[in-house]
Amino acid sequence: MKAIRFFLIIFIAVPFMLNAQNTYVGVKNCSLCHKSEKKGNQFGVWQKSKHAEAFKTLSSDTANAIAKAKGLKKTAPESPECLECHAITADAKLMADGVQCEMCHGAGSSYKNMAIMKDSVKAVAAGLVIYKDKAAIEKKCKTCHNEKSPFYKTFKFEEMWAKIKHPIPKG
Repeated sequence: MKAIRFFLIIFIAVPFMLNAQNTYVGVKNCSLCHKSEKKGNQFGVWQKSKHAEAFKTLSSDTANAIAKAKGLKKTAPESPECLECHAITADAKLMADGVQCEMCHGAGSSYKNMAIMKDSVKAVAAGLVIYKDKAAIEKKCKTCHNEKSPFYKTFKFEEMWAKIKHPIPKG
């Protein structure tokens, strides 16, 4: 019985506790390894995308007018309803990063070391989100690109994915 309890703790509780302690590290830390062409330049792809500007759009007069019209109690850059899709966290140091790596891949503190990044099983155990296929990616995208958005238009996943996809080159 003790052995069963031990294995439950090791295989269920410990990974859960590690993920619970994961904190956001910010795009600057992710870029240290993900900006070379050899690695696929994921940072460069992000930097040229609208995702990199997502938080900045909340500072516009238009965004604040929409927040007010929707009856939000705070300005757009302070409203949780806006921030859930336009910024990684309420941490002011990271909000300016907009929709960055960790928004889709999970908080990076536990998987930022090379041994974990090179082993997808360890990465998933540490909290890194790896999508099994395009359908899973599309589902994640639609958590923000949906009818809740004041500027929603039909979301054309294949077209949008072509603008932001960032695979690691094989080899």
